Amino acid sequence: MRLNAPKKMVWMISVILGAVGVVGQVAGIGVLMPYTFWLVTVALALLALGNVMKGM
Repeated sequence: MRLNAPKKMVWMISVILGAVGVVGQVAGIGVLMPYTFWLVTVALALLALGNVMKGM
């Protein structure tokens, strides 16, 4: 399997989603608390897809 570097936009979206998830958990933001695990999971999955799929 060949891995490709993700495009900048995919990388930025995954970093932002991951950061929002981590900050929501650490800071205890009530609105984000139920979704922090899923935000980080989606961010990592998006980054993994950006590495595996060419052109993404």
